[in-house]
Amino acid sequence: MPRRKRQWSLRSRAVRGLLYQALALLAVAGAVWFLAHNTQQNMQVRGIQSGFDFLGQAAGFDIGETMIPYDPSQSYLRAIVVGVLNTLRVAVIGIVLATLLGVLVGIGRFSRNALVRGLCYGYVELFRNVPILLQLLMWYLLFVEVLPPPQTAWNLADLFYLSKGGFSMPSPVWQPGHAWLAAGVVAGILAGIWWRLRVQKVFELTGYAGNRWGVPIVAVLAFALLGWTLGGAPRDWAIPEQLAFMVDGGISATPEFMAVLVGLVMYTASFIAEVVRGGIQSVSHGQTEAAGALGLTRRMVMRLVVLPQALRVIIPPLTNQYLNLTKNSSLAVAIGYPDVVSIANTTLNQTGRAVECIAIIMLVYLCTSLGTSALMNWYNKRAAIKER
Repeated sequence: MPRRKRQWSLRSRAVRGLLYQALALLAVAGAVWFLAHNTQQNMQVRGIQSGFDFLGQAAGFDIGETMIPYDPSQSYLRAIVVGVLNTLRVAVIGIVLATLLGVLVGIGRFSRNALVRGLCYGYVELFRNVPILLQLLMWYLLFVEVLPPPQTAWNLADLFYLSKGGFSMPSPVWQPGHAWLAAGVVAGILAGIWWRLRVQKVFELTGYAGNRWGVPIVAVLAFALLGWTLGGAPRDWAIPEQLAFMVDGGISATPEFMAVLVGLVMYTASFIAEVVRGGIQSVSHGQTEAAGALGLTRRMVMRLVVLPQALRVIIPPLTNQYLNLTKNSSLAVAIGYPDVVSIANTTLNQTGRAVECIAIIMLVYLCTSLGTSALMNWYNKRAAIKER
């Protein structure tokens, strides 16, 4: 059968839709060009320099906390990269911890124990109704005022130290064998994912619920051990040591980082708990009654019946909370944590390139938000219950 040619006519709804979209894109492009051109002309009239050439110049300022080597003689671009990494470190770790805490608190709202229910309710109402900036300041004052000085740091087994100088703990001394260890962990994760997909297929075909967590965890540990052995079994560790005026060695987290992380986690987890509670309540009570009639325990009912259905309601608002946590990390500038906003502000003050620095901040948060949304949308489609 010959392929029917597409008729381009304004009477066609599809053609009109494409035309309207093209006109809308042209209007947006024109508005952006007008704003950019107008801003460029006004800056030239006032003698204000513009452009991103300053990124190659020496920054000239130090950064107190970095994930990669940095020196003041290096460029502004390097400094901004350090700030982006600091922001991502807080955001990624904060999202993981806030999710774990929020899910536990949300499920705890349905506990049969009145004390557990009351504590979870009190936690949500307390941290949800106090502004995040006040919470960050509260945690920062706690870490720098209440904790002991580094000379008398709280000590656990001569391995972990907590004081006003931060939290110090042992860290492995990097060797080539650790790359093998990391490769083993990745291989174990892939093997665990394959196993879970296999168990899910068997469950859909036969109704038999196999081991979904035990085997993947053992696979990760086994492959990690294999990679560690093939890499020469590196055993060297950097151990913190209590000196006269400070704690030296190991890996440490500054009070600013801990205050930002704890504040964001505690605040966001209270909202995630309410999201989880609402999602669980959206599942019909008849589902739990039917599962109980089949002999499932409360834990199995929650894991196999309620949560899979509640995910359809939980994931979209959960995405908003992840975005809020990432954007709220910009408040870290109030307590001196060197995130991308803090470093961009310092760059702005030294170079006078306000438009460029603000554009960089906007671009960083736009990319992180779009990346988070894309990942959560993919997971939302994967977790959605397929209707027949």
